[in-house]
Amino acid sequence: MKQPITLIGVGEMGAVFSHALLRSGHPVFPILRATPMTEAAPVTPEPALALVTVGEDDLHASLEQIPDGWRTRVGLIQNELLPRDWERHAIVSPTVAVVWFEKKPGRPTKVIIPTPIAGPEAGLLVEALTSIGIPAERIPDDALIDALVAKNLYILTANIVGLRTGGSVSDLWSNHRPLADAVVSEILEIQEWLVGAAIDHISAISGMVRAIEGDPDHGATGRSAPRRLERAIGYARSAGIETPTLISIGREAGLSV
Repeated sequence: MKQPITLIGVGEMGAVFSHALLRSGHPVFPILRATPMTEAAPVTPEPALALVTVGEDDLHASLEQIPDGWRTRVGLIQNELLPRDWERHAIVSPTVAVVWFEKKPGRPTKVIIPTPIAGPEAGLLVEALTSIGIPAERIPDDALIDALVAKNLYILTANIVGLRTGGSVSDLWSNHRPLADAVVSEILEIQEWLVGAAIDHISAISGMVRAIEGDPDHGATGRSAPRRLERAIGYARSAGIETPTLISIGREAGLSV
């Protein structure tokens, strides 16, 4: 029997990873929202991975509770993720999957492009996902930030532009390009501030376009879009970055920006 996995969060995405890990031979120990991690830690004191699959709004509250024995074994899969999110909780070198598939209630898993994974247990997650037919690939640890930024750029551009245009990701990129380009420029400046270093803009945009081409009919916006826009504008204000396009879209959407 392979080493056990602690799964923190048992929603739609957690269910996909649980299925994948069980299929590849790892016992999975789920932790429910109401279960303190300190109570669960003695059951699996040395898991191969403590995989956090909670929603992005619950990420920091969950990471605050990670027991010391799991801190070198953390796995992360959240959207809008960057190193600052785990570093603030003294987590070093987590395994990170930049998820490029979606799972909606009552629907099969939908793959957009292969999921890149970096970190100490990247191979474990690649093996698990591929065992259930979800393409994944291990990437060098120094390529992780570029992969995360490309995913963030895709989500934020689609959601924010979609608040004005609606439609699909291919429609906004093909038929609303000046608006999309303006949003991309502002988001990349914010991402650079969040990362604390220069970003390869061409690589990030290429990664976003690859995802658009992978699922051109993907809806451009969703219920999280207003919150994502508010968060982006908040970061920009903290950094002193001018974001006239984001603010204009926010006002049109009825946000207090």
